[in-house]
Amino acid sequence: MTKQDLTLYLAAPRGFCAGVDRAIKIVEMALEKWGAPVYVRHEIVHNKFVVDSLKAKGAVFVEELEDCPGDRPVIFSAHGVPKSVPAEAERREMVYVDATCPLVSKVHIEAQRHFESGLQMIMIGHKGHPETVGTMGQLPEGEVLLVETVEDVAMVEVRDPERIAYVTQTTLSVDDTKGIVAALQERFPAIIGPHKEDICYATTNRQESVKAVAPKADALLVVGAPNSSNSRRLVEVGAKNGCDYAQLVQRAENIDWRALEGIRSIAITAGASAPELLVNEVIDAFRDRYNVTVEVVETAVETVEFKVPRVLRVPA
Repeated sequence: MTKQDLTLYLAAPRGFCAGVDRAIKIVEMALEKWGAPVYVRHEIVHNKFVVDSLKAKGAVFVEELEDCPGDRPVIFSAHGVPKSVPAEAERREMVYVDATCPLVSKVHIEAQRHFESGLQMIMIGHKGHPETVGTMGQLPEGEVLLVETVEDVAMVEVRDPERIAYVTQTTLSVDDTKGIVAALQERFPAIIGPHKEDICYATTNRQESVKAVAPKADALLVVGAPNSSNSRRLVEVGAKNGCDYAQLVQRAENIDWRALEGIRSIAITAGASAPELLVNEVIDAFRDRYNVTVEVVETAVETVEFKVPRVLRVPA
């Protein structure tokens, strides 16, 4: 049977960002340095394949520090943690390594600086997301107020409207966040924003690449995990930019082929915590069923690289 022709638009940049790559290397180096088991508080990044791969090497993933024995190293995830977590690790005299993405740490430093200047913080983020929990946990309770939507801005109660600043989660929708920032600025004209945009370069670049491919394709697949904020935002961006069918898939086995019947073109991208191996797996699945022509749509070139902590360097 002759295969149907299919144009596959491959978005670039896609997949791993510098912060994710650094965090995974930290776990691998910790295992090489100290041997298994090494404990990791929360998923190091939000991707089941990555987590399972590290489990196979000897990493043990837990949700709270209290679940870690005191005599084994513990690593804090790329999303960041409240200040109380390393403080408790120090109290227990534990060996710990902080794998927080440097761009998340930047937001923590901003919040601390504003607090020391006497400003109350408003954080734009998703309630319960580990990055939001970590950032809000940098300051005393009540010093960081969370807003998720434009509607929340009208309801938030601040101590002094002349003495506030805002920060954002790094993995939000760029377009949605602009609307929330505009609402904050309208209600609180004196509000102070970050010196440089908090939404990270990788989030921004991946959303821009989706905006470029979505109008071209009959469908969009985003390779990523359901609990990955940046991956879910890519699905939303695709749907808002002309792609009638935009779905998140963890692996090729999750593709709903029946929903894709009759398509002539598809766009594929991957969230910042999804390895390229999974993207290739999806492309191969399409090649099994279609006569595929791949067209790379590149909207930016990324050269960012974050060094791992020197204490973790191990002999080559």
